[in-house]
Amino acid sequence: MANTMIHLLHQLPRKNKQYIILTIDILIVMAALWVAYSLRMSEFFHFIPPADIKSENVLWLWLITPIIAFPVFISFGLFRVVIEYIEARTVIAIVKAVSVFTLLFGTLIFLMDDLFWVPRSVLIIQWLVAITAMITSRVVGQWLFTHHKQGGGLTKSSNTKPVLIYGAGTAGVQLSSALKFSDDIKQVAFIDDRHDLNKSEIRGLKVYPAAEIDNLIKKHKVQEILIAIPSASKSRIRDLIAELKHHPLKLRILPSVADVADGKVKIEDVRDVNIDDLLGRDAVKPNQKLLKVNISNKVVMVTGAGGSIGSELCRQIIKHSPSLLILFEQSEYSLYELEKELEKNEFNVHCVPVLDSVMDQEKVERVCRRFGVNTIYHAAAYKHVPLVEKNPIAGVINNVIGTYRTVKAATNTGVETFILISTDKAVRPTNVMGASKRFAELVLQGINRDFAKSKKQGTRCIMVRFGNVLGSSGSVVPLFRRQIREGGPITVTHKEITRYFMTIPEAAQLVIQAGAMGKGGDVFVLDMGEPVKIYDLAKNMIRLSGFEPKDGENPDGDIELKVTGLRPGEKLYEELLIGDNVLPTDHKLIMRANEESIPWAKMEKHLEQLLEIKKASDPEQLRELLMNVIRGYNPQCGIVDVVNFSSEQEKDKDAA
Repeated sequence: MANTMIHLLHQLPRKNKQYIILTIDILIVMAALWVAYSLRMSEFFHFIPPADIKSENVLWLWLITPIIAFPVFISFGLFRVVIEYIEARTVIAIVKAVSVFTLLFGTLIFLMDDLFWVPRSVLIIQWLVAITAMITSRVVGQWLFTHHKQGGGLTKSSNTKPVLIYGAGTAGVQLSSALKFSDDIKQVAFIDDRHDLNKSEIRGLKVYPAAEIDNLIKKHKVQEILIAIPSASKSRIRDLIAELKHHPLKLRILPSVADVADGKVKIEDVRDVNIDDLLGRDAVKPNQKLLKVNISNKVVMVTGAGGSIGSELCRQIIKHSPSLLILFEQSEYSLYELEKELEKNEFNVHCVPVLDSVMDQEKVERVCRRFGVNTIYHAAAYKHVPLVEKNPIAGVINNVIGTYRTVKAATNTGVETFILISTDKAVRPTNVMGASKRFAELVLQGINRDFAKSKKQGTRCIMVRFGNVLGSSGSVVPLFRRQIREGGPITVTHKEITRYFMTIPEAAQLVIQAGAMGKGGDVFVLDMGEPVKIYDLAKNMIRLSGFEPKDGENPDGDIELKVTGLRPGEKLYEELLIGDNVLPTDHKLIMRANEESIPWAKMEKHLEQLLEIKKASDPEQLRELLMNVIRGYNPQCGIVDVVNFSSEQEKDKDAA
């Protein structure tokens, strides 16, 4: 019966609830006056006024009470308070409202003391009783609604998830309060490692140490853990996730303190723990001076602007006040999406979209002259290892000749700085893509070496080399997410394969800072942190999605892990340095590598050979050239070109 009444009250329109609250408050004040008289006369619900005061006059007091209370309570907004969410401000508002009411009521009584008999103590008692009763009514109401929702009321969902909150600090308590009235969440307990909180109780929830997690999960069938430590470093988050990874639970995490403080998110806006939390590192504050050197008040062009790295470079660049940003991209759709995103930027930076290919040197030169380009970030490249392996001529021509023609356009038009976005796969490459990027590095090194030899002041050519970025089009992370959504299997090429990872925003910021430190011909290497086993990465992604990995160790898991074997050109371990000659820079995450280069005269001949190979469409000659030019190039498979067949391939085809 009680649950039914509470349920009906809960379903009432907001306006009706407000009328009920206001009516209860006025009745409480009237009752408080009666109780005050009773206590003053030491006789419950009875009092005797002096002989010269008519008792019927006293009854008018109960009619005057609501007339004064009604406007006062409305002005203090007591009826606007939602019972489920009362807090300290509600108590303060009640005290203020009752105090003002008592002051007005007392003033009226004393002005009409010949009509009414009201001892001063009655006003004081009424004030105390009214405040106590009004606060108590709200506390009781909150308890009833909370008990109704969390303790089996009629609206309780069969899909209610038992959850643990990891962190009993301020953020954890605020999160608990915010989620207290959620229909689909049942809070079980807090988890916190502070000994002073062990077995204590906060907001009706007990606090347990992390050692109790296993027992709590089994006892309450916990489905989700909310990590409420927004100020924790990424290394701390990684440790927490490692502690919890053996449980097939959904993990969610509070946003960072900065996001909460900036008003971007609310404390209750928990998000899923994602792979960035596992692989990302603690942010290193960027050097603002370095970020501005090649950008502020300059015309900046980004080639491959629509790609994952190129687009993030554009987002970072507009924050540092370039006079103009040119978006150079050959994909119409990518350029359209990026322009639409950037045209409403809050920094009022004008962006010019250019739809063309870096293979067109004349067009690149026209753009550089027309707008007076000062800085070029060259991110345009084919970077998918298996695709370039199957289309080696197209890949090498785009990555090498495209870079050559773009940097020649830059030197011909007086561009100050040219920054090439390179890759760790350029170090002792085992695939065509990596070899092509090292070839492109050698082109830039050769041009700068020629400038130095002739003592000419030319374009500073700088290379920045780093590994995989999370969420890029070539990353395994989006692939694994899709495979998990589809129920598996997750395909991993080898159990021991490892890769370096970095977030796209961090990579873009470091590229910009590295470019500012280069003098010409420099190869900068970004500190990628510790390499990660892709097999372990896949397992963690499955667990973070609330499933169990299925493999030889756990045949009863939910999502299968399948090892498919290394792809053409793929190697187990990536490197960032060709030699050991590396120097620190002013930035702790950027190193300068001193690596050998090829004289420009010799490099020009190699480029001519490359163009001849393009005309002949001969992948065998291409491989021979790459092995002659790229020191350490060690292809892991035969030629797999899907379009251009060599004479040997033609013979094999005829024999078949």
